[in-house]
Amino acid sequence: MQKRRVGIYSGSFNPIHLGHVRLAEFICSEDLVDEVWLMVSPLNPLKQGQTLEPDAHRLAMAKIATTHCPKIQPSDFEFYLPKPNFTYRTLSQLRAVYPDCDFTLIVGSDNWLIFDKWRNWQEIIDEFGLLVYPRPGYDVEESKMPANVRLLAEAPVTDLSSTEIREALTTGKDTSEMLNLSVKDYIISNALYLNL
Repeated sequence: MQKRRVGIYSGSFNPIHLGHVRLAEFICSEDLVDEVWLMVSPLNPLKQGQTLEPDAHRLAMAKIATTHCPKIQPSDFEFYLPKPNFTYRTLSQLRAVYPDCDFTLIVGSDNWLIFDKWRNWQEIIDEFGLLVYPRPGYDVEESKMPANVRLLAEAPVTDLSSTEIREALTTGKDTSEMLNLSVKDYIISNALYLNL
């Protein structure tokens, strides 16, 4: 039986924005994977000190943002793993729990440029492979990428950041080009991002 190809797209999603969803939809539409799992991370070891809204809220927003995207599945898998969360551990645990799936990691070019700082980075490349999407200001040379790492040169480039969105929310700026309207409604009704 052929295994399901699953792309793991990890992030704080604090909050999830339109760029996250567009990228996941692109990866599915290009038949690079069968599904994308949005791995909502409790804490990125490289972002210590970051203030996050509670896990349950960030997961709920990811579910709202992908309601009409059957191939995109928000996941709370990392919530139940020891902290801090290291990607290799997550991928290894996923492989053990879901033996019917082949997992590939999805990262931005900003992370690819510092990928050798990640724990077990070589094992991630060798055992799982990477799909690297472009981020503004972080150019990479496709010719220098190792086997098992693929640059998604045609992926939509979104100059959005969750930091920028949080600032826009607190100052009352228009977020309609950044944020799913239902996600914004959820943020307002739960009084999120008020104390930045």
